[in-house]
Amino acid sequence: MTFTQKHLLGIEPLHPMEITAVLDRADQYVDLNRQEQKHADALAGLTQINMFFENSTRTQASFELAGKRLGADVMNMAMQASSIKKGETLIDTALTLNAMHPDLLVVRHPHSGAVDLLAQKVNCAVLNAGDGKHEHPTQALLDALTIRRAKGRLHRLNIAICGDIAHSRVARSNLILLGKMENRVRLVGPPTLMPSQIDQFGVEVYHDMEEGLKDVDVVMMLRLQKERMDGGFIPSEREYYHRYGLDAAKLAHAKDDAIVMHPGPMNRGVEIDGTIADDINRSVIQEQVEMGVAVRMAAMDLLARNLRAARAEARAAQSVEV
Repeated sequence: MTFTQKHLLGIEPLHPMEITAVLDRADQYVDLNRQEQKHADALAGLTQINMFFENSTRTQASFELAGKRLGADVMNMAMQASSIKKGETLIDTALTLNAMHPDLLVVRHPHSGAVDLLAQKVNCAVLNAGDGKHEHPTQALLDALTIRRAKGRLHRLNIAICGDIAHSRVARSNLILLGKMENRVRLVGPPTLMPSQIDQFGVEVYHDMEEGLKDVDVVMMLRLQKERMDGGFIPSEREYYHRYGLDAAKLAHAKDDAIVMHPGPMNRGVEIDGTIADDINRSVIQEQVEMGVAVRMAAMDLLARNLRAARAEARAAQSVEV
């Protein structure tokens, strides 16, 4: 199976072989990005528009760099000062975008489902850069690539996702992806930061950090999503770090060769001890940033191929009708 998607809105629609196709292509772009000449022409002649309704330095920069390295014309729309603030609806925004004839649209939005709505209305490929508490597919894919390169495989691993599960779209996308690839996933965190109906996720749940990390291959820490909290989910940051922050004592319960991950930005001394974050023997946090550019290059490359094929087919059908 090749990659058959028209958009990349989430991990849920992807077949495991499509996930593998993205990761295999991304591996090639890792090699390219480490060369002196880092440019390819997979998106030559295409226009990429980045629309971020939420601030995100890392993800937006990663998508912008990915598009430019593949030869796209990249435009960043300042959504904080856009017509949306003046009352324009997403539908009106979609109509405006269609008049500009973009080819790739990268969208981050604070509301779950907003990116899917845009995808239904625009005449281009749409990539979800994070929507509300729903999904963040390219983050899960870059995490998967990081794990595969560090561990040599992406199946039958014991993986602990720790921290603010309830508010994390990263956790949701990773749960789906890692489950599709036959891994054993544990969720570790306080009861107040676990999603409702957690029993339906088909994962193990731990409220004790040391027990949850016992013999795992991968420790994936999450940021406290303070901007999405509307109540007292933790007693204090100091208490949270004492019980759920990753330090050497807690990490000692994982396997000796367990890797440590964090999607960033990190709150050092809250979610993770600085010495653990910077440990070159255990931490792959900087590798995650590097893999992010390669994965986004791969995703846009594959979507652009499908877009060009669909447009060619439509032109052929139109010429037959004429």
